[in-house]
Amino acid sequence: MNGCQTGHVAAQAGGRLPSHPVSIRPSKSELERSQLSPQNLEVAMRSLHRDGLVVIEDLIRHDVLDRLNEKMVQDAFILQARKEDSPYNYNRGNIQQDPPPVKEYFDTSIFLNPIVTQVTSTMLGPRPKWTFCSGNTAMPPTEETPPTSQPVHSDADFDHPTHPFALVVNVPLITMTPENGSTELWLGTHIDSGPHVQDGLHGERASGRIKPAELEKRRAIRPPCQPVVPKGSVVIRDLRLWHAGMGNRSNEVRVMLAMSEQSSRL
Repeated sequence: MNGCQTGHVAAQAGGRLPSHPVSIRPSKSELERSQLSPQNLEVAMRSLHRDGLVVIEDLIRHDVLDRLNEKMVQDAFILQARKEDSPYNYNRGNIQQDPPPVKEYFDTSIFLNPIVTQVTSTMLGPRPKWTFCSGNTAMPPTEETPPTSQPVHSDADFDHPTHPFALVVNVPLITMTPENGSTELWLGTHIDSGPHVQDGLHGERASGRIKPAELEKRRAIRPPCQPVVPKGSVVIRDLRLWHAGMGNRSNEVRVMLAMSEQSSRL
């Protein structure tokens, strides 16, 4: 990942925490075993606790991603053509799009990746529940839908525990860049999140928006970033983390799967 720390957690000069996420690149033996080493698993846990997010690179073969991407891009244009009836998320350039629920496109390396499960199970406890499977598709700009960003928000737009209780697994089907709408991330904000910093009620289309005054306070402490996430990577983030889907300024549809896992204790 561009601008990240790889394999360890480091602070910036002057003691400030970095704005870019930690990225782990598993070794060949880890990939063959389908299991991170204790050292890399510890890096993942530290990153999730401190930053609310970690990236694991080189987990999914590109040909597997290409096959699913081709189908979902076709579906995305069909959904976009529905205009106001499209299942958009905050704005019409960002479509809430489920992957096709058929065996032909269900590859376990994407949806049931054992290394991802190792991380989520270590963080949430054994046998976390898979509660959600969808995706966020950033569409290329048109005259009707110029590149527009989501408001900064938290997906945990309700009263919730102060400990980690749910994780989101994001799988980009192509390399994500600032140009094609890589997600803006506000690392560390999962620690002080909840309805007290949000506008909008649960169930509203634009719920979970972070209050402007809270954004400015946080920006002075640890500003956001919009990282490059290489194709084949998986992003694991705390459900509480502040983030924003950004407008796609490229000519290519950018699909990012989103799956949620929740602690079985809840």
